Amino acid sequence: MWCIPHLTADFVKKMMDVLEVYARPYDPKRPVVCVDEKLTQLIKDVRAPWNCSAGKPRKIDYEYKRNGTCHLFVAVEPRGGKRKVRVTKRRTKKDFASFIKYLVSHVYRKAKKVVLVEDNLNTHNKGTLIEMLGEEGRKIAKKIEWHFTPKHASWLDQAEIEIHALEEQCLDRRIPDFQTMQAEVAACVARRNSNNIGIRWQFTRENATEKFSL
Repeated sequence: MWCIPHLTADFVKKMMDVLEVYARPYDPKRPVVCVDEKLTQLIKDVRAPWNCSAGKPRKIDYEYKRNGTCHLFVAVEPRGGKRKVRVTKRRTKKDFASFIKYLVSHVYRKAKKVVLVEDNLNTHNKGTLIEMLGEEGRKIAKKIEWHFTPKHASWLDQAEIEIHALEEQCLDRRIPDFQTMQAEVAACVARRNSNNIGIRWQFTRENATEKFSL
């Protein structure tokens, strides 16, 4: 959201830092990976829907049952055209540390450095890795080049664009339980990865300089 009460020197510094990262040429040995999270509801039908037939749309009863929540950890490599999404039952420090470990130690194990862009949530840092994983967390943190969006500027994290795509292509219907959510999200992610869908980021340092009269 464009919610900037006051343009501080710290805001400009962090914004320009993130935009510099996005302007770098693609390098598989130093992939730029954006990470974010999303809480989503599990919603169960009370009455079975009527499936569509020739000339008749599918009918869904307005009544539904809230069936708890789950959490999505989303990582997207905008220029590489791939993403990884993990569905969890909670969003604890342990869950976050486990997801970052998975990215660094498995998905990008051949990379020299993972260039990580995140928002400024207080758990999104190497301290969480060290607290949850100890010495292993320290080793993982050393393989990460950290970059954080300013406060009130999570829109600079391209993972939010990927989350919006998931909302439109996968989460825009009632998903009743955790297992179904895992399966639906995995299918959507696999489809987008097979199509090598990237993100065309158009807000540059030059745009920022002009827009904010820097």
